Order: sequence, then structure tokens, then C-alpha cells
Amino acid sequence: MKQKPNMSFWKLWNLSFGFFGVQIAYALQSANISRIFATLGADPHNLSYFWILPPLMGILVQPIVGACSDKTWCKLGRRIPYLFVGAAAAVLVMCLLPNAGSFGMHVSTAMIFGLCALMFLDTSINMAMQPFKMLVGDMVNEKQKGLAYSIQSFLCNAGSLVGYVFPFVFTYIGISNVAPQGVVPDSVIYSFYIGAAILIICVIYTTLKVKEWNPQEYAEYNGLKEPLNAEKVNLVSLLKKAPSTFWKVGLVQFFCWFAFMYMWTYTNGTVADNCWGTTDVASKGYQEAGNWVGILFAVQAIGSVIWAAVLPQFKNRKFAYALSLILGGIGFAWTAFIHDQYLMFAPFVLIGCAWAAMLAMPFTFVTNALQGYGHLGTYLGLFNGTICIPQIVAAIVGGILLNMVGSVQSNMMILAGILLILGALSVSIIKEK
Repeated sequence: MKQKPNMSFWKLWNLSFGFFGVQIAYALQSANISRIFATLGADPHNLSYFWILPPLMGILVQPIVGACSDKTWCKLGRRIPYLFVGAAAAVLVMCLLPNAGSFGMHVSTAMIFGLCALMFLDTSINMAMQPFKMLVGDMVNEKQKGLAYSIQSFLCNAGSLVGYVFPFVFTYIGISNVAPQGVVPDSVIYSFYIGAAILIICVIYTTLKVKEWNPQEYAEYNGLKEPLNAEKVNLVSLLKKAPSTFWKVGLVQFFCWFAFMYMWTYTNGTVADNCWGTTDVASKGYQEAGNWVGILFAVQAIGSVIWAAVLPQFKNRKFAYALSLILGGIGFAWTAFIHDQYLMFAPFVLIGCAWAAMLAMPFTFVTNALQGYGHLGTYLGLFNGTICIPQIVAAIVGGILLNMVGSVQSNMMILAGILLILGALSVSIIKEK
């Protein structure tokens, strides 16, 4: 088997640069979906149901993209064609979703329009996101893989930071942050427009800068007997052959993504109630809280960038992983007891520690365990199920759990903290290769 060559820092950077734009789109969705649908008239007990679509699209799309791209070869490469098509579709839908309440439709019709737009946005973002993980797995040797995923984590968090603060910045420069009942404010709409423009620019950059290996070269560098485009794939068979690390890391992922689903769903209501003293979605205070949630998520991203630089200093990756999740769990629970908008920064820095580990550690463990298995794109697409399934389960039971904790959205943040602690305890069963 030929050894994969070392790559310069900037070549590693180019592999993941488009992820910056994709993550802006993902951040805008994460920070504003609850706000958008609450503004359109959704009941808080039903908010989690709107979050079923993102992971559902992920679990459907990403394995397909992985399996198909394993066999694809054209002038643009194997992964990049899917990246480009997904990004182009995301740009179109990002211009439609925030306008769900602006076309004079009835509330129920606006909700359906918003859901359809969200479904297509999730599909396209997932299609654009998965190739970046595959590119690192395809082209980076084991020695540099940690650095490559750290660069990807940095760009991911930098993109999140930009996407999260857009509504706050646009409000600051004078763009309206209030609108008639049932209409999304211009500050949010313009954020999606600018995010779409940045996304397509970043993806074009990666398309021009990255040259992928053809199937024969890939087979030589990965010790395969024949190119992947000449081999039939059975997803069930691949799952049966998956290493135990694949499933053990998946258990940790279950608790982690279950917890973060509730952060995205209930932070807006928690901050509005605790710091602005309102649950009225049409009030100025609620929309100000919505902007502040973007700032808090940006603080989380900053904390994640800082912690991502610290993580490689730990000699024991399992300890670093578990510690990060414990810090995040403390942060989640802490948010329920804070009533000052600026003091909220502290718990979100801790949440950022967990996020940094979740972006890098699972893929490092799994791609190392998959060395020599082949079909990396398909396996990573299937591994995405460990991200999507817990979010789907969390979304389905969210309304039930909210009733059980007294219909207080901040109590859901405490529950999220407990789930992250359980994830930290589960790290102990992983056997590192």
C-alpha cells in the first residue's frame, strides 16, 4: 500500500475551506429555526417537531451521498460534485425559508411552506457537508488527520460564529428587528441572503483549489484490491462488518446529539423567559432575545475554537473527550439558573468545549478504526446516523418531556446537561486504536 503523502498546511486548509460557508448556513438554521416557526405561530410544545426534518434529511441523504460518491469520478472529482450541487440548492432555499411569513399566506399555509423550505434546506446542507469529512478521510494520512480535522473544526466554528451574529449585527446597523405578527424580521431575512452568498463563494474556492485522486489512485493509497467504482456495495453487509469502535462511539454520539437538539430548540425560549421576562413571540423583548441567542451561540463557537486548540495537548484522547462533555453538561444545566444576559456567556463557553470535542473526536476514533476497510464515504454516511437518530428521537419526545418538566423551557436545558454527562460516562467503553 502506498503511503499517503504529507500535505502542507494550506492544502489541508483548502480541503475544508468550503466548510466555512456551509457552516454559516447551518448556523443560521440552528439559531433561527425555533425563532422563525415561533414567529409564524408555532406552540412551544410543538417546536421540537419542526426539528425532526434536519436529522431526518441527514440520515436519508448522507449515506446516499457517501455510497454514490465512493463510485463517482469526473473532471471535478469524486466528492466535490455533490458538494457543489448541494451548495447551489442551499443558496436557493436560503432565500426562500425566512420569507415564509412574507407572502400573505394563511398561518397554516405559511407553516407548510416553511416546512417544505426547511426540508430542502436540510437536504442540500447535508449533501454539501458530508463531502468535507470524506475528503479528509480520503486524502490525509494518519499522522496529519488530527490536524486536518482540527482545521475543519476551526473553520466550522468560525463559520458558526459569523452565522450566529448576523441578525445582531444587522439590527445594530439599523435593519428592522421587529415585524408584523407572523412575519420574520428583516434582520433575519437579510442574514440568510448574505449567508447564501458567502456559501457559494467558499464552495467555488474549494472546487478550484482541490484536486481529488481518481479511483485507481485511491485504491493504491488505501490498500484496496480494486477501485471502489468497480465493487458492489451492500449497506447492511458493511454495517455488519463495521468495527466495534463504530458502535461504541455511536453510543456516546446518541447522548451528545440528543442534548444539543434541546439546546437548539429551547435556548430561545429560555433566554427570553429568564433574561427578558417574556414568552410573547410578538414582543420586542422576544425578538431581542432571539438576536442574543445568536450572540450566545457565537460565544459557544469562540469557546469551541479555543478548546479545539487545547484538545491536542491531552495525551489521552478519551480523557479529553469525556472532560469536554462534562464541561458542556455543566454549562447546559447552568443556563437554567442565570437571569442576566451577559452572565449567560459563561455557560456557553463551557458548552463550546463539548462542541469542539464532538466535531473532532468521533471522526478521529472512527476513521482510524476504519483504516483498511475501504468504502470510507459510505461508512461516514452511515456513521452520520449516530448524529441524526438521536436528534429524531429527541424531537419526537421533546413536547412530552417539556410537559413532564412543567412546560418550563429552561428545565429542558438541565435535561440536556444530564444527557451530556451520560455521554461522558459512555466514553469509557471506547477502545482506541
